[in-house]
Amino acid sequence: MRRYFHPEPENIHLPEVLFALSDATRLGIAVALSDGGERTAGELGGDIAKSTMTHHLKILREAGVLRVRSEGTRCFNSLRLEDLEALYPGLLGQLLGTAVKCGYTSAGAHR
Repeated sequence: MRRYFHPEPENIHLPEVLFALSDATRLGIAVALSDGGERTAGELGGDIAKSTMTHHLKILREAGVLRVRSEGTRCFNSLRLEDLEALYPGLLGQLLGTAVKCGYTSAGAHR
């Protein structure tokens, strides 16, 4: 089973979170996961190349936005909603709510 780096909550910093969410594809990934569920890269990616999706998921994970859970050969991605809410109350809800209003509803969605 593959192990992934996830920063501890005290090592999640606002500039890295904002950078990770500043890309339209990564913002769409966060919106798609905002229901609190888990999804694989394939479920999130649509027509995005696998290598590109892996890159975006890595940036989100290393910034502390995503958590990855391995189960056999599959990896499930979810938002770190509780950690981010504890660190930056209301930030993620506001960003994702605005993103939905602007049309960023999936990883491939662009305004």
